[in-house]
Amino acid sequence: MSQTIEFGTPILAKNDELANRLRARYAEEGVYVVNLLSSPGAGKTTTILATLSRLSQRYRIGVIEGDIASDVDAVKVKQAGARAVQINTGGLCHLESAMIDRALDVLHPEELDLIIIENVGNLVCTVDFDLGETLRAMILSVPENDDKLLKYPGIFQSSQAVVVSKIDTMPVFDFDMDRFTKTMDQINPQARIFPLSSKTGQGVDAWCDFLAEGIERCKAEAGSGTPTAGRGEAR
Repeated sequence: MSQTIEFGTPILAKNDELANRLRARYAEEGVYVVNLLSSPGAGKTTTILATLSRLSQRYRIGVIEGDIASDVDAVKVKQAGARAVQINTGGLCHLESAMIDRALDVLHPEELDLIIIENVGNLVCTVDFDLGETLRAMILSVPENDDKLLKYPGIFQSSQAVVVSKIDTMPVFDFDMDRFTKTMDQINPQARIFPLSSKTGQGVDAWCDFLAEGIERCKAEAGSGTPTAGRGEAR
């Protein structure tokens, strides 16, 4: 007689329980939390730096940097004037809510308006682990091509916003924005799409305006006990 032992369910259940407590804490303290996902090299850090340059004068911002090793990105964020905490997973391909909980002891979310979590570069593992975020956003870079959402649909289906980065390289690559948008409408019609280039600044204001709306909504609802949904309006 064989017996199957399922490890995934209890691990995720424990993670989700803590994530829900974190979400309630964010709602109580009025801090807007963005979980930023992508494959390695898609432009998470450069997008964060561009966001800081637009919003840091209006809002108090903290960044949690998730990497397998090194603190290169955290150093860049600190140099840009934001609070930053580095989480090194030591080989783990995703962040978990327990890691975020520990990072908050350093960040002090009650003193912040926005926390951006730069998750580990991975399109599979990161999808299943709720971090209590207000908004889950995914970055797809133009060099990765527009068919990536067909290969990794889960991450696109679970995101409320999708940033298409490095659009300044569009003439060099075969990315079809119309085809991408139509496919997104089929698999996740509620997600907002933000084409942008951190290099040229094109589209960055629209992305930051979207975040500012979420921040203001979260601040207005602070203490109500109702976590902000964080889902963008229909395109």
